[in-house]
Amino acid sequence: MKFSEMKYERPDLEAAKKEYAQLKTRIDAAKNVEEQLAAFDEFEKLNEHLSTMSTLAEIRHTVDTRDAFYEEERNFFDENSPALGEAQLDVYRALLASPFRSELEAKIGRIAFDKMEIDVKSSDPAILDLMAEENALVTEYEKLYASALIDFAGRKNTVSQMVLYKQDPDRAVRKAAFEAEGAWFDAHREEFDSIYDKLVKNRTAQAKKLGYENFIPLGAIRMRRIGYTIEDMAAYREQIKKDVVPVVAQLKKLQFARTGIRDPKFYDDIFCFTEGNPAPHGTPEEILAAGKAMYHELSPETSKFIDLMFENDLFDVLSKEGKAPGGYCTFLPDYKSPFIFSNFNATSGDVDVLTHEAGHAFAAWVAMQKNLPGILQEPGMESCEIHSMSMEFLTSEYHDKFFGEDTERYELAHAEDAMYFLPYGTMVDEFQHIVYANPNLTPAQRNEVWAKLEKEYRPWIDFADIPFYGRGAGWQRQLHIYEMPFYYIDYCLAQTVALQFFTASLHDWKDAWKRYLALVGAAGSKTYPGLVDAAGFESPFKAGTMAKLSAEVGEWIRKQDQLLAEKK
Repeated sequence: MKFSEMKYERPDLEAAKKEYAQLKTRIDAAKNVEEQLAAFDEFEKLNEHLSTMSTLAEIRHTVDTRDAFYEEERNFFDENSPALGEAQLDVYRALLASPFRSELEAKIGRIAFDKMEIDVKSSDPAILDLMAEENALVTEYEKLYASALIDFAGRKNTVSQMVLYKQDPDRAVRKAAFEAEGAWFDAHREEFDSIYDKLVKNRTAQAKKLGYENFIPLGAIRMRRIGYTIEDMAAYREQIKKDVVPVVAQLKKLQFARTGIRDPKFYDDIFCFTEGNPAPHGTPEEILAAGKAMYHELSPETSKFIDLMFENDLFDVLSKEGKAPGGYCTFLPDYKSPFIFSNFNATSGDVDVLTHEAGHAFAAWVAMQKNLPGILQEPGMESCEIHSMSMEFLTSEYHDKFFGEDTERYELAHAEDAMYFLPYGTMVDEFQHIVYANPNLTPAQRNEVWAKLEKEYRPWIDFADIPFYGRGAGWQRQLHIYEMPFYYIDYCLAQTVALQFFTASLHDWKDAWKRYLALVGAAGSKTYPGLVDAAGFESPFKAGTMAKLSAEVGEWIRKQDQLLAEKK
């Protein structure tokens, strides 16, 4: 079914809560495992429908945040979803306490019960009001961000549209673009500071009511981190500082030498080539058509998947006023359909959407074929990001469909960006650990923390007193810090595996693709460490993994840089 034909109707959440309560009662009173499994199947169908309605409202709200109807529906779910979630957790509690649990685990899957236990630890009726308030604050941030219209180059630009100017070959244009964007954020400084301060205090209050010292352990629980610990994450961050940052610092010297910039500033950081960063050729419609052709040729599985996406208009990727920032992939269970949201801006990021977000969508589509319980249809978020980030590299044979003669430059820039991201993404995570360990920091103190971390993780950057960025507030552009605390490190954990897929594909692409399909096919049946091991790769938590990987990828980047220089 086409997305425009998918009917939205506000669900009766009071009736749904009563139905969940009845299902819990049935599970409690069941005389055998078959009766409990029958109740669980009904639970799944109810979950799927409620999720579909909520997701339709969210998509249509983010497509146009000015739409009053869907703004109200989004507010409705923000306000009521915590209580609904608590009713769902009561069903989990009944299943966890079942005398037939071993039989249930054999049918549903042990990892499903591990996830249920994690979810039960994350909520309590005592914090429902706080959770509703948190949802409303996140929506407030999103709407504020989406309202940005920045006067530049004779037009009004969204934040997404400003990216094009921020990598312009003219250094003065880049500098002016960063200044104009920073000035908009500075003009709304008090609002951004206020929203985040309320979020930190709100999440801290939730954690304390649940018996935690601060939000950090609760944040880890909500990210469903299974199979590794907060201490493992800290050790990973130290590997990034020790083994990746020095490599990236040297690679940055290559980039600046390539672009001829002797005194690099922040506005030069994403500028990769003197002739300009490689951009996809053609209109947005032509880029989408090239993406469809790519997935048709890539494999029989991806061919079926991409036909579903195009036949049902399961994309909204063009930038426009009122549209929420960023990009995401989500899923509509009633229609067994993924949906991709993004903001095309005539940069290489448009192609990344067709590989990154489509990697998510492909994995969701594969899981859909298996008719798994909702809780098993995807692994943890750090593993979901493997699907997307690895797809970016495994489609390399088809990059020429988008970039033509600029393909080699794109692939060099893409590999560099993957390496450069690791310090940034890890810095975001450490920043959040510091903030939530010290929830009473003032806005100015939070900026000081960010500025200090910048020197540790990205010592090559000179912010040159650019508004907003120069005062250490650049973190406020990062949606995840406000909306999904402790999510961002998942990109780094996934990128570590994606880079291993990249190096594997350099040696044997067919073997790498076979491993990828196996990993995607495992859906939610394994934890992150289990998926990494099953793919035959090194765990990022193992000492020495990041040193070895960064050296190998760094060497490939150096060789590609040299080859391009020789062709000039």
